Amino acid sequence: MAFGGILWMLILYMTIFIHFMLLAWGVYYRLTRPYLPQGISGRANLIFVDFVVGYGFVLGAFLEKLGICRKHIFLRVMYDAIPTRKDSKLIRKDLVFDGVPVRVYWPKTPAAGNRRGIIYLHGGAGLIGSIQVYEKVCRFIAHQSDSVVMTVGFRLAPEHLYPVPVLDCLTATIHFLKNAEEYGVDPNCIAIAGDSSGGTFAAAICQELVTREDLPRLRALVLIYPFLQAVDFDLPSYQQNQSVPPLFRKRVVKFGSTYITGKEINVDPVIKGAHIPPDLREKYRKWISADNIPEEFKARGYVPNAPAPFSEEIYEQHKMGLEAMFAPLLAEDDIIRQLPETFLLTCEYDVLRDDGLLYKKRLEDNGVPVTHHHLPDAGHAGLSIFGWGPFEFPSSKKCLQHMVQFLKVLSK
Repeated sequence: MAFGGILWMLILYMTIFIHFMLLAWGVYYRLTRPYLPQGISGRANLIFVDFVVGYGFVLGAFLEKLGICRKHIFLRVMYDAIPTRKDSKLIRKDLVFDGVPVRVYWPKTPAAGNRRGIIYLHGGAGLIGSIQVYEKVCRFIAHQSDSVVMTVGFRLAPEHLYPVPVLDCLTATIHFLKNAEEYGVDPNCIAIAGDSSGGTFAAAICQELVTREDLPRLRALVLIYPFLQAVDFDLPSYQQNQSVPPLFRKRVVKFGSTYITGKEINVDPVIKGAHIPPDLREKYRKWISADNIPEEFKARGYVPNAPAPFSEEIYEQHKMGLEAMFAPLLAEDDIIRQLPETFLLTCEYDVLRDDGLLYKKRLEDNGVPVTHHHLPDAGHAGLSIFGWGPFEFPSSKKCLQHMVQFLKVLSK
């Protein structure tokens, strides 16, 4: 056999061996780390998705060690490879708003006047996700709510660290608000929405714009299981769901740390609260505390823990995480009370559940109308796999249906 043939055989065997080891790791990991609560729905789907996500992370990390590509790039390619079909009932255009790529969807059915506008910001921790991944989500919203939907292809970390991704979204949002009628949208009936970190961006942008008198006011804020604070990772939902896939507590903190610093560092001290100076912890206690969580959400267990001693070094690494643009729950009351009517969806088996519950309380305490839906049998990330056929979570469509129902009854 020629040398070239031997080389290719070695590469083939090595590839098979690597995948076999990853498969073995996946089985071991699945049996030892994740926790599937009895009350969560779609358990088989969750096991499959958790395995795929974990497989992607490990294979991506392996490729990064070989110097082939960064693992986040591999994950993006993996997600973007999921095919989507064209929709004959929608007009879809890829545009650029002040240097930021966006995609806009219009229903083809005739409209009596300008339509409602929805700005949708995708999840993915500012590290992964794309317009392509959320194609089916945006199409569903456009169809079912008879709205014009604009979604943003913002830049991602770690290549573009915080606040670049959220500022891209802010730029695109301002352009859309200023030029709404050009896109067949009523400027007085525009909502901004997002899931997970996309919800973070949506809340941050909405808060940023409440003082802008030169722009139309956003009509509504729509948040699907959002990340909203980086002060306390030991709230009841973080304890109860710390090992529930696909979003473990440690994974949340690692994602946030990478989004800010561009590095993967030891996040255990952050989980224990060593990044918060005592004076700021006292200031934020009135907004971020297990005391503000209804008792019914502590029924599955909660043990208050004292925070770790403050570390100046860890604080300096993560202090941007205490900005309201990163953690919207930290905005002052005079900003919160100016927010528009808000839709908020939380999931029982989601580490981020209590972020949403705390934000709901702050909104209501400041007189902002809130429509809250809580899914008692769901975990995180339902929308990121919407349209995956038999692998879709039972909660995926429920999230969108609740959201669309809210949007359809918005008055101008």
